[in-house]
Amino acid sequence: MTEKNTQGGAIAWMAGNSVAANLLMLVLLVGGLFCGTRIRQEVFPEFEMDFVTISVSYPGASPEEVEQGIILAVEEAVRGLDGVSEVTSSANEGRGSVTVEALLGADLQKLANDIQSEVDRVTSFPEDAEEPQVEIASRRRGVISVVIYGDPGERVLREVAETARDNMLRSPDVTQAELSAVRDFEISIEVPQEKLRAHNLTLGEVAERVGAASVELPGGGLKTPSGEVLVRMKERRDYGREFARIPVITRNDGTEVVLDDIATIIDGFEDTDNFATYNGQQAVMIDVYRVGGQTPVDVADAVKAHVARLRESLPPGIGVDTLNDRSEHYRQRMNLLVRNGYLGLMLVFIALGLFLEARLAFWVSMGIPISFLGAMLFLPLMDVSLNMISMFAFIIALGIVVDDAIVVGENIHTWRQEGHSFAEAAVMGAREVAMPVTFSILTNVVAFLPLWFVPGTMGKIFKFIPLVVVTVFLISLIESLFVLPAHLGHQRDRVPRGLTGWFHRQQQRFSNGFSRMVRRVYTPLLDMSLRNRYLVLSVSVALLMCVLAIVISGRMGMTLFPRIESDYAQSIAVLPYGSAVEKTGAVQKTLVNAAKEIAAKNGGDQLVRGIFAQVGASSGATSGSHVAKVRVYLTPPEERPLSTAEFTRHWRKSVGELSGPESLSFKSNAGGPGSGAALTIELSHRDLGVLEAASADLADALGYFPKVRDIDDGFSPGKQQIDYKIRPEGRALGLTARAVARQVRHAFYGAEVVRQQRGRNEVRVMVRLPEAERISEYNLEELIIRTPSGVEVPLRQVVDVSRGRAYTEISRRDGRRVVTVTADVEPPGAASQVLEAVKSETLPDLVRRYAGLSFGFEGKQADMRESMQTLFTGLLGAMLTIYALLAIPFRSYSQPAIVMTSIPFGIVGAVLGHMLMGYSLSIMSMFGVVALSGVVVNDSLVLIDFANRQRQAGKSAHDAVLAAGLQRFRPILLTTLTTFGGLAPMIFETSRQARYLIPMALSLGFGVVFATLITLILVPALYMILEDLHRMIRWLWPDMEKEGVRRPD
Repeated sequence: MTEKNTQGGAIAWMAGNSVAANLLMLVLLVGGLFCGTRIRQEVFPEFEMDFVTISVSYPGASPEEVEQGIILAVEEAVRGLDGVSEVTSSANEGRGSVTVEALLGADLQKLANDIQSEVDRVTSFPEDAEEPQVEIASRRRGVISVVIYGDPGERVLREVAETARDNMLRSPDVTQAELSAVRDFEISIEVPQEKLRAHNLTLGEVAERVGAASVELPGGGLKTPSGEVLVRMKERRDYGREFARIPVITRNDGTEVVLDDIATIIDGFEDTDNFATYNGQQAVMIDVYRVGGQTPVDVADAVKAHVARLRESLPPGIGVDTLNDRSEHYRQRMNLLVRNGYLGLMLVFIALGLFLEARLAFWVSMGIPISFLGAMLFLPLMDVSLNMISMFAFIIALGIVVDDAIVVGENIHTWRQEGHSFAEAAVMGAREVAMPVTFSILTNVVAFLPLWFVPGTMGKIFKFIPLVVVTVFLISLIESLFVLPAHLGHQRDRVPRGLTGWFHRQQQRFSNGFSRMVRRVYTPLLDMSLRNRYLVLSVSVALLMCVLAIVISGRMGMTLFPRIESDYAQSIAVLPYGSAVEKTGAVQKTLVNAAKEIAAKNGGDQLVRGIFAQVGASSGATSGSHVAKVRVYLTPPEERPLSTAEFTRHWRKSVGELSGPESLSFKSNAGGPGSGAALTIELSHRDLGVLEAASADLADALGYFPKVRDIDDGFSPGKQQIDYKIRPEGRALGLTARAVARQVRHAFYGAEVVRQQRGRNEVRVMVRLPEAERISEYNLEELIIRTPSGVEVPLRQVVDVSRGRAYTEISRRDGRRVVTVTADVEPPGAASQVLEAVKSETLPDLVRRYAGLSFGFEGKQADMRESMQTLFTGLLGAMLTIYALLAIPFRSYSQPAIVMTSIPFGIVGAVLGHMLMGYSLSIMSMFGVVALSGVVVNDSLVLIDFANRQRQAGKSAHDAVLAAGLQRFRPILLTTLTTFGGLAPMIFETSRQARYLIPMALSLGFGVVFATLITLILVPALYMILEDLHRMIRWLWPDMEKEGVRRPD
């Protein structure tokens, strides 16, 4: 090779200018380090939700009243707005909410403004409904919770918690902290009917006079010679005792009847049954969130430091603890990924060191830090943070990123062994493979791009994988073609000495032995495969069909996400709506005692950190005194004798069957990926009675499946309801339905006097009857109603009464009433089989029995369906693009098809990997399969390219493909080992933090390994079969030119 052959072109220029190459390397390394230390850190990526929520509070109203008065009006207002995809709504006691999902790409802020304008035009809202709140939905980034517990009383605990919260907020690292598991403050002014009648008053009049006397209004200012003086009416009252002397009646003689004379004033908490305990003592929770660029670690460390100081200053009988520390999850996950990254890098370097010379292995390995840090330089420009997903993307790229450097470096090494100088070998070796390397990188890029287009929340999270991986690939292409040749081209022949010399001799011994093995084992095997190519094809197709049959049969199982154990086990019991709080408390106590019993048998404090129990908690959309939630916080996994799943299983068994709750669920994976019901089936019908019956039948049918548990039919009988209508006798006395309703509401719910801030807390002042006069139907019937003329009559004399039950919740989707039936499946992978049985038998039977009934699948099924459709479309598009990218360099329509046969067999490897490791297929597995489609064609591409070069050199098809296999065996095996080695630590990781990432690593790792076997055996056989087809075509149509590479003349 002459020097002239090495001149010209960017590769030659960079190879001859080591200063330029080194400067480029330093820019990528130093710039990446600089940006990497300043990149935003978080557990999961931040993203904007595609939802706008409209919530309206209507205190004291039943769900049906909320639906009629609030929901229908809001749905009508937002229907037809541009950018609206779907409208869902929920009517609960005292509150209605409507969620508007935006179309993909819609301007969310504009949609929110349009919704606000339309809702503001609604004039039919009930008088007692509060102002609608229109907000763009956002995720709150919780970091850690602080629980303060003891038995000094609710007010003292709250005061301690508020002081602790305020002190935390003084830290520059803590910006947002809120109290939870607390009741709101309320001042209740309770006036007995006896006092009202004695002074000829109504509750409405008392509320009006108290409100008029509790004001604080500016009156302008006086411009005096000495300056302006503000004028202000200051009659604001913040505490209950300050309301006592408000005049309610002022007589002509100047004497007054003050509020204290007729009422009992209670400065306490709102009248709700919501309380929490921690380890059996009353508790208040402080939830701390991070804001802006704050990191989970900084926020948690600041909170823990404050808690340590607080613990020393707390009075006796009050304790403090930290729970839900997500910074530990962040630390564990980052440590996990960094550890796997280091292990993967070490395995990659070992593989390179075995097959390549030490200097060559070093410079090829340098492609990893150069590519990774180079990507760090650009990621902040794309608003990519350092999080669990982006770190995993780096691990995915770890083994793949050196593939191009291996091909380039190994080819340069081959040219050098043929006797060329370092400079000539660097330029000619890089040039020879520049085309296939470039197109292999492009196929990788194309394969990862479909992940960018996954819809919904999942797409917003996982779009960071293609962003990171594609950036790393493009940087690695630049490094392998322009930096690597410069480093390899400026080496000098040196005789290694000492330890280096020993390693060099061992590497040469291994390399020579490996070359002999290839010649003695692989070459005869390949020759035999080429001669029996149709048998090889038949066996390969049979294997492909068998694996596809296993997948289609459902035996593999399919889930949205693998389940990941939480740091706590959770149980939620839902009793009949309106159940006495004492009954809920008894069920809660049973759950707590059962958990304590399991802990006592399995290490006590070594297993359980604490038990947080709450009555009045939320269970989905349901909340109230009929709901009990118990969380058992466990010690770190490496310290406890039981896993969360094992503890939950024992807990469920210990509790057994409870007679009180309508539903009772236990979860060991609450809150993480893979949590939520495995089956979510939505039924729709105009008649709520039909919906109730159909949902009950569906729940019964699900109960016959042995793997289905925690079934919830979506219906819960509501509170008993007393309906009343005004009689003609009442109207004759001048009463109206509105006047009667107002007096009843004031008596039992209360008349709101004023709502104002007291420090950080909003306090409502309510006027109502004493609790003793609000506890029975007799009190309602004997309630004195005052007519416009001042006549007093009992309520029973002016109204007709009927009884029934209110619904606990009314759900709607796109204007239709719906009910959602949920259930869990164990194991989760069996959900698809259960779902198919329900779809083919149970649901059609329900539709036949209940005319007008329709059904749909929401939750995981909807997410799975939508994601799979998008991934299938993306995979199809990626394969077509990869075909085009392969057809261009090959100048052939048929040879790309040979290269792409590695894709289905890569998928076979992915499935076999899941079976071997005991994993069900999941959406993460599919992500890996899509990415795999670009990675597995790289080796086939280079192999076929070399075979074509051998044909151009005059060899027969058989000899050409045999020579290409022999020459490319080492780099093909090496790229496979580095790819699998980079992913191996993640594949064999036992940490629960890695479980939902492992399926993608399984698909890529095992898919690449299996595809390598296909590349080394089946692809050469297909090359020969294609040659047979060309020979047949030339024999049938002698005048037709052969497609593809021509034989040289």
